[in-house]
Amino acid sequence: MYPVESTDLNWRLLAKRQWPLALSLTFIAVLETTAISTGLGWWQLPGVVVICVIAVLAPRRPFDAALALAFAIACVAVYMRFLGVAITPHLFWSGASISMAGAAMATIAIVVREASRARAVVGTVLVLGAMATAEVLGWPIVAPVEYREWSPDAFGFSISASVLVILSVGTGLYFRARDNERASQLAASVAAAQNAERMALARELHDVVAHYVTAIVVHAQAGQLNREVDVLPAIASSGTEALTAMRRLVGTMRDGSSAGPAASSSLMDDVRSLAAESGLPVRLSFDLQDAVPQELARSVLRLVQESLTNTQKHASAVSSVDVALSSSDGVLRLGVEDDGVASGVPVGGSGGYGLVGMRERVELLGGEFSAGRREPTGWKVRAELPLA
Repeated sequence: MYPVESTDLNWRLLAKRQWPLALSLTFIAVLETTAISTGLGWWQLPGVVVICVIAVLAPRRPFDAALALAFAIACVAVYMRFLGVAITPHLFWSGASISMAGAAMATIAIVVREASRARAVVGTVLVLGAMATAEVLGWPIVAPVEYREWSPDAFGFSISASVLVILSVGTGLYFRARDNERASQLAASVAAAQNAERMALARELHDVVAHYVTAIVVHAQAGQLNREVDVLPAIASSGTEALTAMRRLVGTMRDGSSAGPAASSSLMDDVRSLAAESGLPVRLSFDLQDAVPQELARSVLRLVQESLTNTQKHASAVSSVDVALSSSDGVLRLGVEDDGVASGVPVGGSGGYGLVGMRERVELLGGEFSAGRREPTGWKVRAELPLA
């Protein structure tokens, strides 16, 4: 929609929006010009041109345009009265041509559509007042000539004028309501997009950065329990990866670049790397019969990464973690199972968003997700994702 009292409507958009009105007013003005029979009648043309131009430019500053149009109509009526010449051909009793009335209707519709309610009312009243002034000033000139032998149909003219006013105001109100509806839909779309982006960033922050921070804490605790184990290289490596992931997230928020490392050409190699980095006794099983798209592979990596992180945080006495990847019939299946025992308080606490983030990620891709305890001990994660 165009902003209320907009001054930012550039000339290209203005031309695209207003060319039908400009063409219509020009056509009417040309027809009126050919209908002028006296030389003095040509004196109305400069004023008519100014009035039509104001109506065409009205969307740039609607209320100011209404003021200028009212002033221009009054000025045309005054100097035509001063010359003693009627505006021809006049639409109502005496004082406004068809092009002037059309410009007034268009301006009223625009000011009702785009100005505030108070300004719309004031602008409409001023334009109508100027039109009424033109009728009053033109009547003494027209009446002795045209109405000498017959009386004008005052009731019919009044009804016609009322219909034109109602059409103008109604058109403005219709477009105002439509603009408000579009603005509401746009605001809702923007809010939904912003929420989706926040959720995506939250998932990346939890799945990527938290994974490496958890590894740092686990290695540090292992070093405290067994001081003979050299955990500093592992902590340094995890810290570096955490910083790298954080920089990617910052890049995403600043310029929209992709968050998190992109999957390589081999999903199996990426999963092997994650298993090696985790330090857990991971057993891998692959049966991929179909090519996996890069974006889907990236999401699968996040699911594996988060599953291994949860095992590190929540389980103890883990002797095996089985990670299985397979595909058939256009569906990619992922399974992660461990045989650990719940350790009570997880490493670094738990925000409770791990499973939520995994479920959201799978559902966004049109897949199915499940997670829960396995018997006799351990935890399992299942996900099925469409390849197409």
